[in-house]
Amino acid sequence: MVRIGMVNYINVAPIYEVWKEQIFPAHWQVIEAQPSQLNVLLAEDGIDLGFVSSYAYAVQPHRYQILADLSISATGSVGSVFLFSKVPPEQLHGKLVMLTGQSDTSIRLVKIILEEFYRVQPIYEVGEVYHSLDAQQRASAVLAIGDDALRLNVERRYPVQLDLGETWHRETGLPFVFSVCAVRESFLAQEPQTARLVRQALVDCREQGHQRMGEICDRVARRIPMDCEACSHYLMGIEHDLSPIKIQALERFFQYLMDRGEAPNNVLPLKIFS
Repeated sequence: MVRIGMVNYINVAPIYEVWKEQIFPAHWQVIEAQPSQLNVLLAEDGIDLGFVSSYAYAVQPHRYQILADLSISATGSVGSVFLFSKVPPEQLHGKLVMLTGQSDTSIRLVKIILEEFYRVQPIYEVGEVYHSLDAQQRASAVLAIGDDALRLNVERRYPVQLDLGETWHRETGLPFVFSVCAVRESFLAQEPQTARLVRQALVDCREQGHQRMGEICDRVARRIPMDCEACSHYLMGIEHDLSPIKIQALERFFQYLMDRGEAPNNVLPLKIFS
């Protein structure tokens, strides 16, 4: 059995919608969850490989390798990782920012953006950000990701909408890698060929999915709901490769984490499995 973690947001639809059409070996089991849940599953040996927050690799690099040429990333605007705020970000010093618990990477990224780029120190809480009336009333800003961020963007509840991918790109000139496809070292020691086959299957699905983007948008847009044109614009901005510049971007993010004491000092160099 190989247990494969898959994010249950539409940002992986160009891979996952094609994957669901294929016939794979019966012992390939897909487990869907939010990124933070997949992080826990990988750490607790509940899955063998899959899409997890980039931060999950950074905090336990001795336990994992990164599958080559796979990610959930963006060069500029990502469209589904936002700080929604009642005031401009430079006015958030000392104010409450409510953070979604769905993504460990986005939590670290928004703190880097606010503290390092805008030089403010808010008060943070982790909790429900979309359905919570309490968060809407008490917090000056909320961090939302994935489908919740898409819904808040459509609903225009907040006057300030800071796209974290776009902000990172403006400040660093680099893409941002929100999620990597990581594999446990212990699984690799036993099943390296299976890991290669799964990796190649994911890459093949990605290539097909990008060629069928219109059809896939029509299939998944209603989940938000959003119109097909908006869905297509969003998914065209999501990238699923791990090019050399994205490896450089990961290294820059991890260096921030190490400098801030949020990751061990042995994260670099990255371990890439192909």
